[in-house]
Amino acid sequence: MNTKQWKAKIYDIITKDDGDNRASRVFDLIIMALILGSIAAIVLESFDSLSEKYGTVFRVFEIVTVAVFTVEYLLRIWTADLLYPQEKHPRLKYIFSFMALMDLLAILPFYLPFISADLRYLRMVRLFRMFRLFRVFKLGRYVDALQTVVAVIRQSASRLIISMALCFFVMLFSAIIMYTVENPVQPEQFPNVVASLWWAICTLTTVGYGDVYPITAVGRFFAAIISLVGIGIIAIPTGIIAAGFSSAISSKGAEGDDAHRSYCPYCGHKIR
Repeated sequence: MNTKQWKAKIYDIITKDDGDNRASRVFDLIIMALILGSIAAIVLESFDSLSEKYGTVFRVFEIVTVAVFTVEYLLRIWTADLLYPQEKHPRLKYIFSFMALMDLLAILPFYLPFISADLRYLRMVRLFRMFRLFRVFKLGRYVDALQTVVAVIRQSASRLIISMALCFFVMLFSAIIMYTVENPVQPEQFPNVVASLWWAICTLTTVGYGDVYPITAVGRFFAAIISLVGIGIIAIPTGIIAAGFSSAISSKGAEGDDAHRSYCPYCGHKIR
């Protein structure tokens, strides 16, 4: 078997299983198990008692997991020309794709400490350990539901950006109003517009921690209006995503109906 045949065989294995390739199915199950296991290890490792008792086990499991993910990442780069046969630079296209970046972020925290032994640098590296959670996004390659979520967000990106910009301006406007009204009587709670933005965020998102609140009549009046406006503002991106999911589900349902239809052997039209 030559190199091209090996590459094609490996590509078939690491590509999502379509139900006919047993080796690909086993590979998918192993990767998903490692992803879920690594997320569980991150949670369990946060308990000091478990970390002290099973620290070596966690470390060995992390090494094995990263080794497998690294090999998978390199194999996907190697077979990128089969994934993008029409591209002039298929490997670069894959490296900068969303899933490839998630794959890189999933393994990067493990390798960063080997780059430098500087203690100040290592303190910064600890912050990158949170990127291990990006391994959960690797499941998007194997779970159709996560692929649907990514597709809906991508299709609704422009509308979501506009709605988030609207939310920001409403919060900023609310912070300016509350600073103007409440600062004279509560300079500690509303010292400036930026500090007042905390109140606006809590109010517009209906969290309402209660640590900062207006005490003047005018401030309470505006706070009531802002609270009501906040319900509608926060509902906008929710409605956009819900509409996107409804459209995606309807499209998949239509595709499923087409898949179950047969064609008339005489006229070629679809029939039930």
